[in-house]
Amino acid sequence: MSESRKLLRYSLALAFLTLAFAGLLWDLEWTPRNNAVHDLGPTQIDAADAPPSDPASFVNMFIGTTNGGHVFPGATLPHGMVKVGMDTDSPGNHAGYDADPIYSVTGFSQLHDDGTGGNIPLSNFKIFPSANCSTFETCTTSIFDRKLLRKLLIHGAPDDSASPGYFSTNLSSGVRVELTATRRTSLQRHTFPPSKTGILPRINVDISNDGQMSAISPTVEIDPKTGRVTGGASFQASFGPGRYNAFTCVDFRLASPPGLSVSVSGVSPTEYGVWSDGGPFLNTTSGTQLSNAGSQLGALLSFRPISRFLPTTILVRSGVSFISAEQACSNAEAEIPSFDFESVGSAARAEWNDLLGRVRVGMASGLEDTRELLYSSLYRTHISPADYTEENPSWNSTEPYYDSFYCNWDTYRTLYPLLSLHDPARFALIVRGMINIQQNEGWLPECRGATQQQWVQGGSNGDPILAEFFVKFTNQSTALNVTTDALYNALLADAEKQAPNFDLQGREALAWNTYNFLPLDLYGYGGSYQARTVSRALEYAFDDFSISQVAKILNKTDDSTKYAGRAENFVILWGPNVTVPGGPDSVLGMFQPRYLNGSSQYVDPRHCSANDPTHSTCYLDPNNVDGFYEGSPLLYSQYVPHDNALLIDLQGGPQNFISRLDFIIDNGYFDVTDEPGQQIPFMYHYANRPGLSTQRSRQTIAQFFNLSVDGLPGNDDSGAMGSYAFFNLAGLYPLPATRQLLLSSPYFPSISFYNPVLKSTTTIRVKNFSGNPENGTGGAVFVKSVTIDGKPWKSTCFIDWDVFENGSTVELELTSDISLPCGSTSDTLPPSLSTGGYA
Repeated sequence: MSESRKLLRYSLALAFLTLAFAGLLWDLEWTPRNNAVHDLGPTQIDAADAPPSDPASFVNMFIGTTNGGHVFPGATLPHGMVKVGMDTDSPGNHAGYDADPIYSVTGFSQLHDDGTGGNIPLSNFKIFPSANCSTFETCTTSIFDRKLLRKLLIHGAPDDSASPGYFSTNLSSGVRVELTATRRTSLQRHTFPPSKTGILPRINVDISNDGQMSAISPTVEIDPKTGRVTGGASFQASFGPGRYNAFTCVDFRLASPPGLSVSVSGVSPTEYGVWSDGGPFLNTTSGTQLSNAGSQLGALLSFRPISRFLPTTILVRSGVSFISAEQACSNAEAEIPSFDFESVGSAARAEWNDLLGRVRVGMASGLEDTRELLYSSLYRTHISPADYTEENPSWNSTEPYYDSFYCNWDTYRTLYPLLSLHDPARFALIVRGMINIQQNEGWLPECRGATQQQWVQGGSNGDPILAEFFVKFTNQSTALNVTTDALYNALLADAEKQAPNFDLQGREALAWNTYNFLPLDLYGYGGSYQARTVSRALEYAFDDFSISQVAKILNKTDDSTKYAGRAENFVILWGPNVTVPGGPDSVLGMFQPRYLNGSSQYVDPRHCSANDPTHSTCYLDPNNVDGFYEGSPLLYSQYVPHDNALLIDLQGGPQNFISRLDFIIDNGYFDVTDEPGQQIPFMYHYANRPGLSTQRSRQTIAQFFNLSVDGLPGNDDSGAMGSYAFFNLAGLYPLPATRQLLLSSPYFPSISFYNPVLKSTTTIRVKNFSGNPENGTGGAVFVKSVTIDGKPWKSTCFIDWDVFENGSTVELELTSDISLPCGSTSDTLPPSLSTGGYA
């Protein structure tokens, strides 16, 4: 035998052994993984070993994925439209996922929101791998019949893994599913186990089953040559009365299994067909359902295995559009032309690293978990709102289009001030998109989702978002293409123009501007006039304060005076003699609803709190005429963020103010999930006791936030909880539309913010850092003195935005003395409107 023939036989034998060994490994449940990039589940992150150049490795994607957090742990880009992730049959699957392994997987859909309440949003266009149907016709296609449990790790957790831009799971069927995404397109990698019995790997494309099973008139088309599936339907909005149209375009490629190098060719399915409630129908290419919501429709495709001995990998590319199926195909072809899973995943991770890397922390021993919590919170700040640019079905515009404002009432307090610190270019795009919505619909968006207006919770809370941007970036707005006149006109429209239905957009402007409060007994202008009259009035007051801040910068003196005056209208609703039943005498005075004649309606201060004897909740309900939304009168008695000095006077002075804060927190009236109350731990600053704020804010983090799957106290609320936790950990607390931030101590020896628009890096450094008390109580964490660029600063309670514009170094000296004041003069207290306003 010639040497060449011997070599050929040897090569063939080696190849056969390689194939057999690969199949054996799969049978032994060995799964090739790219550990260096992707294996970053909550039990797998080792942040201490991750290089600083890879801050994505500090992100725990699974925090808050159970217990009502509704966190989305799937794959997306920063503010990406597509959020591809696992859907389960959990009753709490608002973001699709639930970390509890008792819940089965129903598919991997392309659209989700993060941390919402209401009905289940989106969850459109599920892809599901079927590995065990013996024939095409016997495949279970219905969402109720096809679902599967996940494989479990040795400690009982599901075998799920995630990092920014990537998600994976191993199903009990033996299929491994991996997900990554671009802005409007997802790429899924489904790796099926070797099929020694000849069962074909199959992919189910579910067109109709969104989170609410609300599809009307779904349609589906299959190209039998390429396997391309297109379709769409009309779906119900999750927090409002509208419906939206959504479309998808799905393509397939066979690929070499991860970790192996095998030549693979061919795209065409070996079997195809439409499925409906009656099951799959072989060789059918189109279908539609004209019945009521709840009917199911999709496509099923079978593919030839690579080998009896090797796993088969099928790549599934899904473009999505709110315009048409054709545009969904264009999106997919433009964004993922080559089906290169690793390249798409690497690009997503690089984009996340660029963003997350703008915040750097100095480390000390034992701070690894705290760093993980900080970066995970920062990550969730950048899931919503979503960039739907070129996907607006309502009007044509060259401006950015952002959606999933779910809702501004949740996010304006901390999310957008955090964008100011490190991502103002994105902030500018969002502001431009909001202005464009106002120009076309009449008012700034409030709670928008999937292109539809949704229910307003508070005021016109787009106002403080626009004002936050302009107050911080007046000098950069032109370069960022934010038109000053358009921004100011959008604010005035909210303030002065009566919305036909202020439950969906705008304000109850006519009543507010006529009476300076919202009378309980006023009818006839549209919207739920008797509902939430106190909480909405308090929001309107802050909205007007925000407008006054912009007017002042623009030298519109009359407007500035007018809106600053309207911002003080909250005093009309103050009931000076209202007490808490069984409460201390020092807690005297509450906001109360009023009638047209000026008389008050008494509302028990415990109403809508954990201590409410009637167990009322005060959620959105037009029959709720008690004046308050998601919070008690006692909690709202502390909600005048722009004028705490006047609030202190109304409550009888600083000591009474402190006593009230203590009573609220110590007796369960403080609810960190209720956004108007989130500032409460920091409000001791205004009574000249910043040490108490530091301790209370740290106790809040210790009590309510951790790294577990139930590590949030409630809904993430589109990043509201993430940005709130971040500011607490950074030792700061913002007041939107001002140039001041309240100051505490960071959880790290230093924290730095790089601002690419200002081209500045600002560092807050602790001279004598000695660690953080585990329960948030005590410790050498209270600010004794502050220097900025080496010069003593007047206050230990706040810093000015100049610090971030200039790229300053702020040095803090800490002490264990909790009693130290803000400083020795009156100007060391954080500013309030009634004491001279804001710079």
